[in-house]
Parts: sequence; C-alpha cells; structure tokens
Amino acid sequence: MRETASGLLDRTLGRFLKSLRSGGQGEIPLLDRVHPDLDDPSDQEHLRKRVDACIEGRGGEVSARAQAAALGEMYLALKRAGRVRFLRMLEEEYDTDPQAIGEAIDAFRPTLATIDPEHGSEKERRAHRIALDHLRRALIPRRLRLFKRFNGLNGGVKFLVDLRADALDAKREHPDLIGVDEDLRALLASWFDPGFLKLRRITWESPAFVLEKLIGYEAVHEIRSWDDLKNRLEPDRRCYAFFHPNMHAEPLIFVQVALVRGMSSSVQALLDPTAPLEDPLAADCAIFYSISNCQRGLSGVSFGNFLIKQVATDIARDLPDIKTFATLSPMPDFRSWLDARLEEEEGLLDPAQATTILELADNPDGIPAGSALRTLLDRPHWNEDADLTNALRPILLHLAARFLSETSSSTAQRGKRSLDRVAHFHLDNGARIERINWLGDISKRGLEQSAGIMVNYRYVLEDVEDNHERYCATGEAPISMEVKRLAKRK
Repeated sequence: MRETASGLLDRTLGRFLKSLRSGGQGEIPLLDRVHPDLDDPSDQEHLRKRVDACIEGRGGEVSARAQAAALGEMYLALKRAGRVRFLRMLEEEYDTDPQAIGEAIDAFRPTLATIDPEHGSEKERRAHRIALDHLRRALIPRRLRLFKRFNGLNGGVKFLVDLRADALDAKREHPDLIGVDEDLRALLASWFDPGFLKLRRITWESPAFVLEKLIGYEAVHEIRSWDDLKNRLEPDRRCYAFFHPNMHAEPLIFVQVALVRGMSSSVQALLDPTAPLEDPLAADCAIFYSISNCQRGLSGVSFGNFLIKQVATDIARDLPDIKTFATLSPMPDFRSWLDARLEEEEGLLDPAQATTILELADNPDGIPAGSALRTLLDRPHWNEDADLTNALRPILLHLAARFLSETSSSTAQRGKRSLDRVAHFHLDNGARIERINWLGDISKRGLEQSAGIMVNYRYVLEDVEDNHERYCATGEAPISMEVKRLAKRK
C-alpha cells in the first residue's frame, strides 16, 4: 500500500526528533546515507537535490515538511567538516540572484513616476505595486525559504537555533558565512520577539529536565550539585526563565534573584549554603546575581532587558515592600583593560599610588609600579593578605570606577559604549552604576577577571527608559555620586 504524505511526514518527523534529541546520533535511511564529512561530490549533489525539493515545495506543504525533516535528520548525522560544507553550500549557492535583482530594479525604476496620485493612473499605480513586489521577492535569499520550512516542524525551531550556533562557530574560520548567519539571526529575531515568549518561575518542584538544564546552562556562578541548586531555589530566592512556545522544554535565558535586606556586596555570602533563610516578606531589595543565556544560536537576539524588567514588575507586584532592584555583577573586562593600560600608560597611577604599590612589591628596585601591581594581582591568594588588601583597596576601587566611567566608540554598534560587556548590557537596559564592591567575588575567575571587584547596577523602574535613551544616544552612563567620587583622583 502506498504511504500517504501525512504518514511520511509522521515517520520522518519521528526520526528527525530522535536524532535531534540524541545530538545527531540517529540512523539515516539507506537511501539518504551520505558520508559524514560530506567530502564526496555525489553526496553534495544528493543534498543539493534535497534542498531544492524542500525549497520548491514539490508535492505540497506536507511533503515539503517531510523533506525538511529528512534534511534536518541528514544534517544532524554529519560531522563538523560536513556541516561546514553544508553551510558553505547554502552561503554560495542559495543566496539572492544578482541578475534577478538587476532585472527587478530595471522593471521597478520606470514605475516610480506613476506613484503620484495626481499624475499616475490606477493601472500605472498597480504596475508599480507589482514591480515593487517582484523586487522584494528578488531580495529574499533562497535559503530563507528553506529555513522557514522548519518552523512548522516539532523541534524545527530548536534545530534552526542550533544551526545558527554551528554557523557562528564555523564563521570563525570561514568569515564568508556572514549571509547564512545574518539570515538566521534576522529570522530568529522575528520569531523570538519578547511578545511571543512566556515567563515562568522555576522552583524545586519544576520538572527535572528543566532543573537539569539550569545546572548545565548556568554561566556566571557554577551550580556544583543538586543541593547547591536547591539552595538557590529556597523561599528567599527566585528564578525565572523565558520560554518559547515551540521550545517549551528549553529555557532561553534565566535570571536568579535573592530577596534580601539592603544591597548585597558579596556573591560568596549570597550563595553560602549555611546562611540562614531570610523571610521574603521582610526583604526590601531584590538582587539579580546571575543572568545566563542558554542558547548560543540566539546570540544577538536581545531579550535579557525584557526579562529583568518583567521579573522586577512581577516581584514588585507580589512583594510590595521591595523597593530596590539591583544586580550583583562581575566586571569581566576589568583586568584585561587594567593590564593593557598599565603597560602603555605610565600616568595611570599617581605618585602616591605608585609609591604604595612599590612598597608592597617583593623586589621594587627598577620595577615600574604598573608591573609591580600586575605581579601583586597575579600572586596566588593575594586576597587573603590583610595588609595587602587594605593597601590595594583604595587604588583598585579608584581604577575600577575610572574603568566604568570610560566609554569607547563602537565599530559594530551605534555611538559609544561602556568598556565592559556586562556594564554595557545593564546600561543599555536602563540601569545606573550604583556601587562598587571590594572583594565581592573571591572565586578564581572573579580574581582573575575583576580583581575580585563586583558592581551593583540599580534599576529604578521609572528611570530606565530615560537612562536607556541617553546611553544609546551619547554613551553617557548614569553613575551614583559614590562611584563618581571614587573615579576622581585623591
């Protein structure tokens, strides 16, 4: 008996989902077997036929979806070299057609004079609309039609997110993949508009597969065990995540919040499993201490700002005594900036600071103060030396405040932006630099990246829009008086 199109779709989709869940380890039907490196020209030709059939929609919509599922299944079985070859084929052979664009422009240009209602007839205006429509279609890359086929598949959106992650990785060695990357980014940005996303609170009672993903995706402060995770989901903690309707089992981004009295200054104290539970009803401050993007393929698709604002709104509604919303954030670019500036600029340290640093160094004779400071900060467990930390505290807090106050021109984005990527994220979202915390993170990474310093970025909900607009327009960062005083030389 001949298989129906819907039956083919069900069977093919089942294999596609199995392969997607297993990370590309599914079996491919004998007819569609290709070498995993895609290094045989006959394999590439077979794949090309599959792509063409999927784009052209031969056999109707159901058949086209089955073709997309089969193509996705084949892709997932490829090794890295094969995936790169597939992506390059999409880049080189499935872009827009320059000749078609030129012909569409030639047909469109003469109609421009007919769009004026006082001079053009209805027939001429209709010809203009048709020519414009043809030009629009000519400007759409063929591969975009292929990508859109996956939207109707169960698991298809996740496949495209992972496909873009592969494209981002491959683009490091093959920068010409910019077309595939940008087409996927723009398409996913439209599908992952914040209006489509669902905010869900994550608790200890949430499904185990969601909790496992939180452990795996945490990018700021490692979750070391199930007990550690449970501690972060206690009643005086909150965890929220954005989900997409077509990726209901996959968090897109999540934020962890501590409900405390007063702004927190130390992440180690915040995550101490032996600390007593706080009464959330007695809290007056919500501290956002970890924000983790879960899907590399959604890089450049911004919804972190919507997450923070929506979570703050929900907490303010449920716990009206909480009036302060702030982060406890690292400065991941501080040490690299400091090392570079100490290397190139003798005047970064004033004479008093330089004298203090040279007195602290083991071998001060002939060593510049900048080199001595770098040596001190590279010393293992330097933060445990009370005399050293007391002497370095005013110097490093001043330099950190200066670092946060400076901006640079952005070549990839508009205008000026903060030198630190985390600072840029929060300032672009409308926060202000509220406080700098000495030895707020004494983990190995915290000491290496930020000299242990952390920052409170405060979100005053009624000010975030004005702050955002001013920062985007001028690069000017809203800064508290305390931080401004630190940035000035003593």
